Amino acid sequence: MISQTTIQQILGRIDILDVVGDFVKLKKRGANYLGLCPFHNEKTPSFTVSPSKEIYKCFGCGKSGNSISFIMEHEKASYVDALKWLANKYGIEVEETFASDEQRQQMQAADSLYIINSFAQQFFSRMLFETEEGRDIGLAYFKERGFREEVIVKFQLGYSPGQRDAFTKEAIARQYNTELLLKTGLVASRNDQLTDNYRGRVIFPVHNHSGKVLGFGARILKNNDKAPKYINTPENEIYVKSKILYGSYFARQAIDKADECLLVEGYTDVVSLHQAGIENVVASGGTSLTTDQLRLVKKYTNNLTIIYDGDAAGVKAALRGLDMALEEGLNVKLVLIPDKEDPDSYVNKVGAAAFRDFVQKNKKDFILFQLEVALTDAGNDSTKKADVVNKMAETISRINKAEDFTKQQDYIKQCSEILKIDESGLHALVNKFIRDRIATMERKLPFEEAKAHEENARQAEETNYDDATFNLLFKDELQEREVARVLLEHGIKKWDGTRMVAEYIFEEMPDESLIDNPDVSLLVSTFKNVLQSNTVQANKNFFIYHPDTKLSALAVSLLNFPYDESEHWRREFSQNSGYQKQLFEQSYEDFIHTVARDNEDKLLKFLKMDEDRTNEIVESSVNYLKLRKVKRMLLENQLDIEKEHTPDEYNMLHQTHDHLKQMEIELTRKMGTVVIK
Repeated sequence: MISQTTIQQILGRIDILDVVGDFVKLKKRGANYLGLCPFHNEKTPSFTVSPSKEIYKCFGCGKSGNSISFIMEHEKASYVDALKWLANKYGIEVEETFASDEQRQQMQAADSLYIINSFAQQFFSRMLFETEEGRDIGLAYFKERGFREEVIVKFQLGYSPGQRDAFTKEAIARQYNTELLLKTGLVASRNDQLTDNYRGRVIFPVHNHSGKVLGFGARILKNNDKAPKYINTPENEIYVKSKILYGSYFARQAIDKADECLLVEGYTDVVSLHQAGIENVVASGGTSLTTDQLRLVKKYTNNLTIIYDGDAAGVKAALRGLDMALEEGLNVKLVLIPDKEDPDSYVNKVGAAAFRDFVQKNKKDFILFQLEVALTDAGNDSTKKADVVNKMAETISRINKAEDFTKQQDYIKQCSEILKIDESGLHALVNKFIRDRIATMERKLPFEEAKAHEENARQAEETNYDDATFNLLFKDELQEREVARVLLEHGIKKWDGTRMVAEYIFEEMPDESLIDNPDVSLLVSTFKNVLQSNTVQANKNFFIYHPDTKLSALAVSLLNFPYDESEHWRREFSQNSGYQKQLFEQSYEDFIHTVARDNEDKLLKFLKMDEDRTNEIVESSVNYLKLRKVKRMLLENQLDIEKEHTPDEYNMLHQTHDHLKQMEIELTRKMGTVVIK
């Protein structure tokens, strides 16, 4: 965990124009800066950065945030990694704190493994390019595969010499820890002697999302029936095979822009496709897809296209992990490479343009392809056909997100037609699988939680609210958000001689009972606590860069700037203009006579432009929120009056109505409002 001292140092140095400017070409537009959005393809710039508010917003794709969330989104980094990225940019030493000695040891071990892997990668690259053996064997192999030197350098490919302990000797000479060397898999212990584990092999470094080397894949070059074709790093603190997709570091931005991830099997497939200009591609490393790998894809896109060999083994490999992909909400397509080719050989054979065209034209729907393969295997066997129906129903039932309902119904229709069975029957079978899965999940719920769900459902059924009620609730939320925005924008400004704006708001809303939205309530209560403990920190930047991502995201959304500052009045009444010059040289009355009559209103508005309306805005936001709440309470009270009650209860309800009505009248009078619908 990064220490608060380091975080404050980072926050003190951050300049959002500097951070975003590393990735986006920005041009000044009024008070803000404009550029092409790095998160989606656009030709007209809609990505806006506000240096005064330290936030960005794309009005094309809707993404917004602060400097830290920009790095998290653009570099696909965690919060901690984003802070480390910024610390590195500004030359700040990162101080970390740990809850326990065990955590400290794990972190130190992970850092050590990264350092050793970085050293090893540089060693293997040097052996490839700077030794005769490396050039004659390793580089010759890569060039034979069609790899150009720039792509070899980009992926940091290397070569491990055939000598028994070339790497081991150099690593020990550099005083790297023997135990950690063994843990990386770079070194093996045989007959109590340390030897190189990857000797005589070409090396494919495996990178994490920030470009650090997690481990290696080492391919043998000589024909040897006893030795495995590939050796991979054993699992350790930083290398967990189920959570890695080879090439993701190099592909992440291309996947983002294409809104599609191409998944292949091997390292060479990724390198060849990148070389051909097809960069939105990653590899699973020849293993079955895992949930963690699918979630890694989902960080970049919802569209996954699997490209595998067209043989039986390729088909079988492609179908593994389908159900998990559907549960993750991914849109999965499948492309099978023809003529016993793989993506590497096929792109070299037909070229990049033809490969792209082939992929585009030959995408198969994953579910329908699975059905096609299953029916071919079943043949005329009625028992096997029944199994196919059950398997397809179970697969379709895994499309369980609310937004995918239409997709699920469409699959039921298409599959029932292909299977030549009744659509309603397949629909019922799909629903049965859904019910069974829900029942299994519910059995896992604690008894108290299940009871709470039941009580909530009962109350919802008894509640008589109509559309007007929900409209009021929705408007309440808008007013709550407006009060929170006012707190962020104006909270530490002066309300009067003795109080700040925030203090006035908290006096008007002493117990926060007016706030129903839990996120807004958290922001307001946090602001109150900070105001009491450290007034200096109670500002919008404290919330924009808050480590709680809920608070940070809410603050950014509240402070979003939907309009650019207009330059019209500045141009028309700038200090260099005749109007402004005359204004300084003569009295207001004399000046008005020099301006045409139809410009008088325009001038008066300009003169009021910079007038401080903070108190008016604050009072209005608080009163509107109170009024919304009163109107909602009136509606709820009215609904209650319509139910059966004792005379005393009716009397109490009518008194409540009169009291609320009086509050409504008082608030509308104060606001100069007659009716709010």
